[in-house]
Amino acid sequence: MRDNVKGGALTETTFFILLSLYKPNHGYGIMQFIENETAGRLSLGAGTLYGAINTLLKKGWISLYNDDTRIHDSDVRKKEYIITEQGKRISETELKRLNEVYIIAEKIIGGNRNDNKEV
Repeated sequence: MRDNVKGGALTETTFFILLSLYKPNHGYGIMQFIENETAGRLSLGAGTLYGAINTLLKKGWISLYNDDTRIHDSDVRKKEYIITEQGKRISETELKRLNEVYIIAEKIIGGNRNDNKEV
């Protein structure tokens, strides 16, 4: 995973995985969340998702959500994950960074919108 913690920049995939885990969620639920929230623009395969989950678990940004009472149709317990306090701090830092990028870009692009209008 190419996330730059020092600069605060996360990959879009990582950021959306973290956002999807503000409530306990399992792998398929994470994939659905990301696809729904991005209107299909971002779609993760199982290999990509579970590789990212393993990395985020190792970093301590997410953890397993232990709720042994959840049993699904096939009587197999699905692993659920939840964002940790560290993961929330990382997400908040990324949101701040994205807002700063947006403000700068809006000044430049937004200011040029009027300049580019045809007369």
